[in-house]
Amino acid sequence: MLEVLIVEDSTALGGAIKQAIETTIKIPVTWCQSYAEAQDAIKNKGSNFFIALLDINLPDAPQGEVIDFVLSKKIPSIIFTGEFSDDARDFIWSKKNVVDYVVKEGIYTIYYVVGLIHRIYKNRNIKVMVVDDSKFSRVLMVNLLKVHQYIVFEAVDGVDALKVLKENPDIQLSIVDYNMPNMDGFELTKEIRKKYVKDEMIIIGISAHGNNIVSAKFIKNGANDYINKPFVIEEFYCRVTQNIDTIEYIQTIKDYSNKDFLTGLYNRRYLFDVGLKLFANAQRKNLSILIAMIDIDHFKKINDTFGHDSGDEVIKAVSSILQNFFRKSDVVARIGGEEFCIVATNFSYDYVKKNFNDLRKTMEEMAVYKDGKTIYATISIGVCTMLQSSFENMIKIADDMLYISKEEGRNRVTIFNE
Repeated sequence: MLEVLIVEDSTALGGAIKQAIETTIKIPVTWCQSYAEAQDAIKNKGSNFFIALLDINLPDAPQGEVIDFVLSKKIPSIIFTGEFSDDARDFIWSKKNVVDYVVKEGIYTIYYVVGLIHRIYKNRNIKVMVVDDSKFSRVLMVNLLKVHQYIVFEAVDGVDALKVLKENPDIQLSIVDYNMPNMDGFELTKEIRKKYVKDEMIIIGISAHGNNIVSAKFIKNGANDYINKPFVIEEFYCRVTQNIDTIEYIQTIKDYSNKDFLTGLYNRRYLFDVGLKLFANAQRKNLSILIAMIDIDHFKKINDTFGHDSGDEVIKAVSSILQNFFRKSDVVARIGGEEFCIVATNFSYDYVKKNFNDLRKTMEEMAVYKDGKTIYATISIGVCTMLQSSFENMIKIADDMLYISKEEGRNRVTIFNE
């Protein structure tokens, strides 16, 4: 299990940060109050620490000896300092694997450190691409990004970058140099923007030709931000982090708009927005498309017998199974209290019959445990697999099939394929 290492001799500050990290981020913390304790902790479980928070002055290491020791173990570290000067700053940034430095300034320090550690923890799942024909410049940026624990890809020019993107379409940030052979940064930015809008992929332009014209052209061609070379490491990190934070805030807002609060499934609005597009595409290209309506059987009885909190737990359990049962390309939505809808494309009829029957059986075997009680639930399913004149008409047919499943005894699948 990943852990955070704190080396801080102040009982008040160390304890407050430990509690804040464990409460907010839900990550275990090992807190040491001396250099000797830190050495023992790393000896016992050094590979567990994905990041360290180090006080620059300790009673048994007043000259920052703990920093060199922890960094030598290749543990990215945030440096704590009681006072700040240009010399201290140069000393800190001269070290490899330094994530950031933090001046001890009261309660704000705790907020900042916890936010930074959370950011580094999340970075481990974020893909970033660096595009630069200069090996020196590219390696420098790649190494800096790896310290912040991003998954990093490299490209030597625009053409190479497009190949990397094709193989890794989930890259969220690209740092793009201006002056490159084959395809320069402006052209690459325009090509990326043909597929990704600004809230889907961040583009940061970068160039040694540091003038306002270059930065303006990058922004006009679709970049989110711009950095001049040579850059200050702090500015580089600040701009990357700020842009990643922004794209995550936008995604959070989208999720609130498109997703059901209780289950995390898509909501009715999203179902119709995307479903209509999938339907139109299926019509245009003569592709297979299905709509399935799913209802939890006797749900009112579950609420009346076990209570509404237990009913919510059943809904969440059903939603979790639905999420895991279908492909990422399928739309799985909660459209009512205990009612769900699936929209899927590109399938065979044999797949439909088997998959929905397997789903029904899985739900039948599901048990929800709440307040010492065991709750079982089944579902009824209606499916329309034939392309109709409209998306709404397909939903109506699927709903009619669901009604038949209910009328014929529930816990059934009825498929319309004529």
